[in-house]
Amino acid sequence: MSIYKKKLTQKTSKEESLLVEKCCRGNAKAQKCLYDRFSPKMMGVCLRYAQNKADAEDILQEGFIRVFTSLNQFQFKGSLEGWIRRIMVNTSINFLKKNKKIKEHLNVEDVFPKAIDKTDMNLRTQDIMSMLNQLPEGYKTVINLYAIEGYAHKEIGEMLNISEGTSRSQYSRGKKMLREIQAAYDKIKMQDSEGGKND
Repeated sequence: MSIYKKKLTQKTSKEESLLVEKCCRGNAKAQKCLYDRFSPKMMGVCLRYAQNKADAEDILQEGFIRVFTSLNQFQFKGSLEGWIRRIMVNTSINFLKKNKKIKEHLNVEDVFPKAIDKTDMNLRTQDIMSMLNQLPEGYKTVINLYAIEGYAHKEIGEMLNISEGTSRSQYSRGKKMLREIQAAYDKIKMQDSEGGKND
């Protein structure tokens, strides 16, 4: 089970329950409050699946439309954040499918190596996002679903309409490619560090 799944199995707070009930009654102020509370985190989710910020913003908007239209189906059993996150993940996958950005078979030569941005090398989160964004959509999506969201390969296969074996092989190849990208980052850092000593 991933950190997210562990964290998001908590129960909904009374405050969130009240917020959901107001949203279901069409209270615009409550809907804005719910959007403001969860949209920054959910934008982070969307960015992990999208190829760029514009796509992520489209996914976020579409995801929140789904949240508000199906909020009356929320059963208050798990956390509200976890329920919204699941909708965002599904919306992201549907977006990728619709735009045909997920392929069952991928050509590694099409993707690696790519130019590595040497700016802000000290920002680990940006490094990780940058490395993930260098992967083919299929690899990136499987790694997000398996390593970050905590889905099993069988579930991922069903979500992406690929076999469980394909999910496993994409995860394995994606990890290998990430190691190669990480090695390239480390090499650049080492060269920058040695260059600094010689100044």
